[in-house]
Amino acid sequence: MKRFYLILSVLLAFGAMNVSAAEKAESKNNFKLYGFIRNYFTYDSRESVSGTGDLFYYLPKDMKMVDGLDIHDQASFTYLSLTSRLGVDVSGYSIGNVHFTAKIEGDFYSGLSNSSNASASEYFPGNTKISGTATARLRQAFVTVTWKELGENKANSVALKMGQAWHPMAADMPHVFSLEAGAPFGPFSRTPQVTMDANLGKNWVLSASAIWQMQYQSSGPIGASATYMKYGMTPEIYAGVTYKSNGFLMRAGADLLSIKPRVLGKLDGKTVKVSDRKTSVLGYVYAQYSHKDFAVKAKTTFGEGGEHMNLMSGYAKVGENSDGSWEYASLRNSSSWLSLSYGKKWQGVLFLGYVKNLGLAEAASGAIAKGDVYFCGNGFSNLNQLYRINPQLIYNIGKMNIGLEYQWTAVQYGDYEGGNLNAHALAENNLHWVGNNRINMMVKFNF
Repeated sequence: MKRFYLILSVLLAFGAMNVSAAEKAESKNNFKLYGFIRNYFTYDSRESVSGTGDLFYYLPKDMKMVDGLDIHDQASFTYLSLTSRLGVDVSGYSIGNVHFTAKIEGDFYSGLSNSSNASASEYFPGNTKISGTATARLRQAFVTVTWKELGENKANSVALKMGQAWHPMAADMPHVFSLEAGAPFGPFSRTPQVTMDANLGKNWVLSASAIWQMQYQSSGPIGASATYMKYGMTPEIYAGVTYKSNGFLMRAGADLLSIKPRVLGKLDGKTVKVSDRKTSVLGYVYAQYSHKDFAVKAKTTFGEGGEHMNLMSGYAKVGENSDGSWEYASLRNSSSWLSLSYGKKWQGVLFLGYVKNLGLAEAASGAIAKGDVYFCGNGFSNLNQLYRINPQLIYNIGKMNIGLEYQWTAVQYGDYEGGNLNAHALAENNLHWVGNNRINMMVKFNF
């Protein structure tokens, strides 16, 4: 018996050495460092909603009359060295047909502080966050496990991505060098997720994701917050399909979000637990085609909500129940963009975007108070429609990119009637347009 245990121990040790050697032979980690240093010079003809030191542009603000003066009719100029980026791609580790890759990526965010002067609003109409030091932030951090050479012809594969990455509906972006990358005309979000991509041969990909919120959040009674998803205890669910062939790619998908805007409420002056829940569905179609120096991309998004992806939408409180809970209805939104690109060294780009606020699908019982509409925090609930025309010229020389763009963004606003929107949560009284001219220059060095 002792001899048997001795032989078994030797065999196990030898096997462990072989496994360790095999794993070591297949563990050839490759680290690829990448990034860029980027500078922006930006002029705006009107006070606007924008983030990251005014570089991430959304839309011009509505007229605000003070003593007969529209205080938002004010030009500004900004030069900032923000958003320079550093990332690492890791690859080369595998066990059999299972391959492992990873990415971690960060950049420098605004981190700018308000003016210390408490009366700054008396002297300036908008953002006074122009002092301070940029702070580092996490953009992406995920690992991908891929099972390759599956199926009878070994042409299939399945990839599982886990971590912080681009939202599946936001991953396809237009040809633009501006920081907002087409927002708010298309979804924009990076978020924690578990995503499965099943490649069926060379042409088809099926995708499914379970998604949580972090930086980009739903709106609600306490403002933008991931708390609504936390207490809703339901991940955001995405499903999509992709077809690709000979320079052409088409993708379609749908996103389901179910949150709890409140878990506590008031009934007869007492605190009670409430069963509030808001559920919305958002769909999109994306297509792109490239041939030699020419490329075209287009995306259209239609459905409910989407404010957590920077779309100009949200939802509204439309009623109260006898148990203290509230009823909600999602706003509908149609957002689309088209981008055309031609050239390599000298690259010309044209971006066109359009947004339409369609309001509630069914009318509420009466007018809806402005405070009961939980709209995207980077927009305004009296927005009716929005468009952008954006031509660009980019000079690419080696690792250096120099770009110049003109951006015209116009918004049609309506007036609140006594602080209310109509039964469809739309402002349709006194519709009027305001616009902003933005001239943006970028200097970028890649490594």
